[in-house]
Amino acid sequence: MNLAVKTQGLRKEFALGWFGGRLLAVEGLDMEVKRGEVFGLLGPNGSGKSTAMKMILGLLRPTEGRAEVCGYRAGTIHARRQIGFLPENPYFPNFLSGVELVRYYGKLSGMGGSKLEARIEELMELVRLGREAGKRPLRTYSKGMLQRAGLAGALVGDPEVLMLDEPTAGVDPAGSREIRDLILELRGRGKTVIFSSHLLEQVEDVADRVIILHRGKKLREGRLEDLLSHKGEWQVRMQGIADGDRRELRVWLENRGVRIVSESAPRERLEDYFLRSLPQEVRK
Repeated sequence: MNLAVKTQGLRKEFALGWFGGRLLAVEGLDMEVKRGEVFGLLGPNGSGKSTAMKMILGLLRPTEGRAEVCGYRAGTIHARRQIGFLPENPYFPNFLSGVELVRYYGKLSGMGGSKLEARIEELMELVRLGREAGKRPLRTYSKGMLQRAGLAGALVGDPEVLMLDEPTAGVDPAGSREIRDLILELRGRGKTVIFSSHLLEQVEDVADRVIILHRGKKLREGRLEDLLSHKGEWQVRMQGIADGDRRELRVWLENRGVRIVSESAPRERLEDYFLRSLPQEVRK
């Protein structure tokens, strides 16, 4: 089976307390995530992203519909063994070190002995917290380091699917890039990564496909390149062209019925410019 996650007609309502009424958080969500792809759940705050993830994880029971993880019904022990999860605002005992945190999660997963220690060493290197960094107490970690330590904990049981709820929320640009690079590396290792975000610019470099939610409903689903491309338009970047040649080219195109929408010098992304401006020792 080529599907890592599948939902059919997934719906979730919440009661509004003593005064009655219902809040519809997710409505009729149909979604398929293939094995080995990076899949983004996009939408503004309150769009139902976290609620959908919690139903897939089995932390919330759907009002209607069904979710499956690697062919197992969401919430069953078999489904949960396939998933590693990092919530948006994880709480970790701050007296533990990074290594001790991952060891704790490993033991909860039933691991131990030399196999667990080898796995811890491998994961701490993967998330760039090897050597002395992994021995420091978590209270000394930045938000980005805490997210990477949590990511190592989510991976300790070698799950098929990794679910990340707003993994770069509150993380500085350098930390966001590190998490992005980790997601790409995990995809290269064959992992399925599902993550939520309301910031599209943080999704462009990593997602194979996305789903866009608004008020609990699916608005769009597909590959980013298909969703963001303007059909019938073509963009060309050139170097070394003189102003006179550029004007002649423009006239030639207009004479052939081409409408020039805009002209501008190439721009680099703000994230790249910001990180390039930092001293080299800070960027390491």
